[in-house]
Amino acid sequence: MMKKLFLTLAAALAIGSVTTAYANPDVLQTKNDGEQLVDKFKQLSRNTEWAEKEKVDLQFNTYHPQGMTKIGDLYYMSSVEIIEKPVKFERPRDGYDRTPGKGIGHLFVYNGQGKLLQDIKLGEGDMYHPGGIAFDGESIWVSVAEYRPNSESIIYKVDPKTMKPQEMFRTNDHIGGILRDGEKGKLKAVSWGSRTFYEFDQKGKVLSKTSNPSHFIDYQDCESAGNDNMICSGITELPQQGGNVAKYELGGLALLDMKSMDTKHELPISLFSPQGHTITRNPVYLENTDHGIKLYAVPDDDHSSMLVYETRFNTK
Repeated sequence: MMKKLFLTLAAALAIGSVTTAYANPDVLQTKNDGEQLVDKFKQLSRNTEWAEKEKVDLQFNTYHPQGMTKIGDLYYMSSVEIIEKPVKFERPRDGYDRTPGKGIGHLFVYNGQGKLLQDIKLGEGDMYHPGGIAFDGESIWVSVAEYRPNSESIIYKVDPKTMKPQEMFRTNDHIGGILRDGEKGKLKAVSWGSRTFYEFDQKGKVLSKTSNPSHFIDYQDCESAGNDNMICSGITELPQQGGNVAKYELGGLALLDMKSMDTKHELPISLFSPQGHTITRNPVYLENTDHGIKLYAVPDDDHSSMLVYETRFNTK
């Protein structure tokens, strides 16, 4: 299986059949890809029409998907398998608002037909909850945290050729998503609910810690878009009229300036999954295409489908 995965990845990198947000010669991307994606993203609005292009049924238990990235024609997705759900305390205990629960962290690799190629386990002890992931042109970065706020996390990088994880550092907060600035090597991260932004060096030193000024959505998955830009996807749950009515899931996308972490452009996404979830609830990956933007999403748990949407722009 490992040999097959390596050959498939090598072929994908050699052919360069897809376009991502990365301008990295190792994966045969052009420098303009990130710029084009950002320019197109700025044209998106709540009125943008997204056409569903494909629905890929994933042929394995996905548990609770978290983050997603794409390299060549392979997909990488983090997920948490919950064995014992955390239970909230009536009052905080030792700085925590709930029990740690129990679970297993996964990083799945699958192909365009939804076939699982590999499943690696990540985490240790109470740290079993992977977050949003990102590929920097060399490695996939994954955070694995306790399933509760104000806790602890392990930061890994994973070589996509060997799928061997390397622990880089540990930090004293729940890191819900992480990515590396491919040009400068610094790590950008978000906390539980993305209420706090972090910048780390690769040894784990905190270079900056700031509050997220936006309360539009909680970022679930972020990826670099080149030229000091990053694109995040996420969700917020809003109350609906009537106490017994389920909360409304508002999905959205946001373009952030990596230097200042200011929001440059954001928009709601009003598309829903077969199970009734907003499509940006779990992993999301955006890809630049010749005529527009392609969006990949896995919003549902357990028996999931990867939903693929595309929006097109008039190009000269």
